[in-house]
Amino acid sequence: MKRYKLPVILFLSSSLLFSCSQSNESSTTEPAKKETAKESSQVDLNQISTDYRTFAIAEIDEFVKKTEEFANAVIAGDVEKAKELYAPARMHYERSEPIAEAFAELDPKIDAREGDVPDAEWGGYHRIEKGLWVENTTKGYEKYAEQLIKDVKLLRAKVETVDVTPDLLITGAVDLLNEVSTSKVTGEEDHYSHTDLYDFVANVEGAEKIYELMSPALKEKDEALAKEIEQRFQAVYALLDKYKKGDGYISYTELTKDQVKELSQSINELAEPLSKLGVVLEG
Repeated sequence: MKRYKLPVILFLSSSLLFSCSQSNESSTTEPAKKETAKESSQVDLNQISTDYRTFAIAEIDEFVKKTEEFANAVIAGDVEKAKELYAPARMHYERSEPIAEAFAELDPKIDAREGDVPDAEWGGYHRIEKGLWVENTTKGYEKYAEQLIKDVKLLRAKVETVDVTPDLLITGAVDLLNEVSTSKVTGEEDHYSHTDLYDFVANVEGAEKIYELMSPALKEKDEALAKEIEQRFQAVYALLDKYKKGDGYISYTELTKDQVKELSQSINELAEPLSKLGVVLEG
């Protein structure tokens, strides 16, 4: 869980310089051409925002569906089924964090870790996680499961109102990776289940989706940077693939300190060129 403060880092502007020797035709047609180019660029950015919105809403739709399955297993008292569903369900939330976490009042209800909020207010996924893995029970956690269903459905309703802007996407892509390399890499996110690798993968996938939408515009500006970013994504996935187990991933506790460090460095190496995306699109 992380709060996003979104600086406005993407502006579309143009300046027109005319010499007194230019003809009237030139002075009238050149501004028109530049204005057309500006409008075309803005349309493309609007389409990118629209496409990401579609992606994020689809992820949140799946998050609601998978959360209901998870919560119903808790309510039914099926500990093993709930454990099985926990991490895969959360991946949909992690992929769409730039939008999901925009609702500051709902994010802690869904995704707060122990200590993030007063104990009396603590619920959501991580409260249930503690019951499942520390106490190995669902007894007493049914109320948290019921409230979780309500909260994710409210999130789905509210996400229709979010303003998806290019600056949100660019900042969000880098923040997804920074959150992994600086905080989640410590194992603090899924402290009881140690399913952290699922979150890592989902965060990287969320960042990659934003890059994929931005990449055609980036390649027009700086093909070398686009190639570098894609190579870094491949390197991160190759590293994460080493820890696959069946359809999921091994426990985070099985990684050595050196492996954790390697993973953190690889994600940082991806975040560095990805952070240049906004600057390139400004030019």
